[in-house]
Amino acid sequence: MNMALSRRTALQTAGATVLAAGLTNLTATAARADGASDNSAPKLVTYPRPATMPTNTSFKVRVRTAPEGDWQTLDIYRPQLEEINPTTGSGKVYNTSMVYFDFQGSVEIEVTYLKGGTTKTRVRPDSLGIKPELGGDTLVFTLHEPKDVVVQINDEIFDCLHVITNHICADPPSADDPDVIYFGPGVHTVTGNVLTVPSGKTVYLAGGAVLQAQVFFKNVEKAALTGRGMLNAGPGGILCEGSRNIRVEDVIIMNPNGYAGTFGMSENVHVKKARSFSSKGNGDGFDVFSSTGIVFDGCFMRTSDDCFAIYCHRWDYYGDTRDITIQNCTLWADVAHPVNVGTHGNTDNPETLENLVIRNIDVLDHREPQMNYQGCIALNPGDSNLIRNVRIEDVRIEDFRWGQVIYMKVMFNPKYNTSVGRGIQDVYVKNLSYTGTHANPSLFLGYDADHAIDNVTFENLVINGIVVADSMKKPKWYYTTDEIQWYYNEHVTNLRFLTTAEAEAATAS
Repeated sequence: MNMALSRRTALQTAGATVLAAGLTNLTATAARADGASDNSAPKLVTYPRPATMPTNTSFKVRVRTAPEGDWQTLDIYRPQLEEINPTTGSGKVYNTSMVYFDFQGSVEIEVTYLKGGTTKTRVRPDSLGIKPELGGDTLVFTLHEPKDVVVQINDEIFDCLHVITNHICADPPSADDPDVIYFGPGVHTVTGNVLTVPSGKTVYLAGGAVLQAQVFFKNVEKAALTGRGMLNAGPGGILCEGSRNIRVEDVIIMNPNGYAGTFGMSENVHVKKARSFSSKGNGDGFDVFSSTGIVFDGCFMRTSDDCFAIYCHRWDYYGDTRDITIQNCTLWADVAHPVNVGTHGNTDNPETLENLVIRNIDVLDHREPQMNYQGCIALNPGDSNLIRNVRIEDVRIEDFRWGQVIYMKVMFNPKYNTSVGRGIQDVYVKNLSYTGTHANPSLFLGYDADHAIDNVTFENLVINGIVVADSMKKPKWYYTTDEIQWYYNEHVTNLRFLTTAEAEAATAS
């Protein structure tokens, strides 16, 4: 059904007066909760899954405010995920499970694995330190603040449960606001499957809303996409071109045909707590091209290609990329990289990618058979790109299926490039840790003396509990990288490994 941009047609499209009454009751309930005088009281808001949206039957999930609230059963969505066959290149698609809700205070989450045979459970990221209580096929754990977590049973990779949580929205926009394009609970479409957002407008997806369209910011300012609903993005995810002062918050992007979000030649874009699941080829999460001042904060990404990809020129996008921040995110790449930087640029008019910050990141998985596309974090300039001024800090990498911890290569990849990258300069990596046994050696490869890697410093690099430093005890003829089976070539200069004490002493002097 088509969807005009008004509250009246929103209500008519989703079910006329029946849904109108439901929306009124939902809004009133939320207003009473959010307007309560005791802002510290535990609160819980759940949302219905539209009947036409597919579900999965591996789990039963209940939630309550801790410690003695009433249990509420959550509706389960069915994202899809992909695994590549390294022999044939074909992709196998798997169903998985996802629930979402909002809360204040603490909540208990009860998960029952309906297939049975539960012997082992895990709630990730490991850095949260969540240890569920298991009884039979049911586990219970507590969240004291909104976090996005993955519940795994018996180390299942795909048949697992993704739990997405938000703070309760204190001041949701009104459906009558002329500056709001409002979608209430239910499934919605728009003409042509593309919703073009004017300047100054906010697209709001209420909890339980599913918009089956691409959301398009084209040469606009001060516009937004927010809410607790989702884009079931077969027609496309978010496309932001030539725009500035754009905000994306809280939405879930599921099953896009291609990227969950593309940001080209844009400026001052803030993406906060957006989530993405994909299973199609080229199913990247968020990709940036020739843009400035882009911040990704608190996102959860499980993708069938790069979770984040940061580039310069491609297609009709031209110009440098600078001042990009990826922070407080949880990343799971079923294919390719959690973070990939530098592949695409402009051989005829070389561009620079600079001032990149990657901090407070949990990498849950990385699976990539091809050596050229490995690396939980990959800095791979091609097409005459120069990458410089990169800060990577507080990154926790759990054991993954296939790939490298970090990969820096000045590359000429004929599949994608028309020239070699210009180089990589001034990279500082602080407090990066990896715990596991599946990582291939990390590689640092300059192309030649004129297309080199220069001035890379690791501070407090921890591999399986060992702090890696040039001062560590080793045979005098060993490189530091030999101790952890990493490798760098002769076109890498000023590569240093320091303890925190050594880095602080160097700064003090």
